[in-house]
Formats: sequence, structure tokens, C-alpha cells
Amino acid sequence: MMPAATTIFPVILTVSEADQRLSGRDKVKALSRLARSALMKSCEKSGLHLNSFPKNQKGVPLPVGGVHWSVTHKSDMVGGVASTSPVGMDLETIRPVSDALLAKVASEDEWKLVGGNRQNNFFRFWTAKEAVLKAVGKGMAGLSRCRVAAIADDTYMTLTYDETRWPVAHYWFDDHVAALTARHFSVSWIRY
Repeated sequence: MMPAATTIFPVILTVSEADQRLSGRDKVKALSRLARSALMKSCEKSGLHLNSFPKNQKGVPLPVGGVHWSVTHKSDMVGGVASTSPVGMDLETIRPVSDALLAKVASEDEWKLVGGNRQNNFFRFWTAKEAVLKAVGKGMAGLSRCRVAAIADDTYMTLTYDETRWPVAHYWFDDHVAALTARHFSVSWIRY
């Protein structure tokens, strides 16, 4: 019997103009702090509690008291999410990419699932795969084992990682796309 779906609340925050102007370590610290703020807002909405943010030696977030978490950041947007099961979140700014990168992120069989417009779907595939790799605790070295299996519509797709199916929800806004994966979930995106 499948467990009941749980609502997960991924939170996306806009980075202030002042923080966007930072560089180097100062910018990394500011984005990390803001992403953790998004994570804490997700915890609050979900009724979950995190009092630390441990990572393993490879930088993979470790669950705390049964709470799994994921953060993501770009120079102008950050995101965070907490869940009672493994979870992954990614966020990207949509922009043109090279043909070499298109070929790296998906196989010809995967591209056939969306038809001819690879540029428009690149970041959808990329964020979905990155979210799944975060949920399973693997880095980009696991990219070749992560495959798009089915596409329901512009907001939902299914990926596999080593034969395990992962549902992925997408959220499109401005010139960005965010992806979230967890097992047996419904999603309610929150953007500030």
C-alpha cells in the first residue's frame, strides 16, 4: 500500500539588490543565509523543526530528527524546502545554452519526449535531474544514471534514478524554473 501524499511547501525568495551586488565569499554567505531563511519558512509552513544544517563530507545535506532538507540559490533567487522524506530542490535562470550542454543533460530518447524545442526544455530537464540527484544524495557524477521517463505536462514529469521512479514538480516564474522532488507528495509553492 502506498503512503498518503504529504504537502510539501518549497519557498522561493528574491535576493535583495544589495546582496546581488556582492561578490566572492560575501555573496556566497549572503545567498546561503537567505536560502536557509527560505528553508526555515518551509519548515514553519510544514510544521517541521530544524535546529542545525549538517552535511556529509561531500556537502550533501543530512536529515535532522527525521527532517530532510534541500536548498538552492542563484544570484537573484534562492529556495529551500523541508520534508519528512528525502527531498531535492533546484532553481535556474532560463537562458540560451550550447548544443554541447544540451547533449550532456539528456539522451536522444529523453529529448524525443518533448519534441523539437530543446532550448525551452533544457532547464526543465536540468532542474529535474539536479533535484533528484539532491534527493538521492548524489552529485553531478550521478547524472548519467538519472533519466527523464515520462512527461505529464509543463509542471509534472517522472524521472528514474537506478530504476527508482521520482516524481518532479516544476514551478515557472519570470525567467526562472524551479523543480522539486520527493516521494508521495503534493506541492504548494510559496514565493516572496
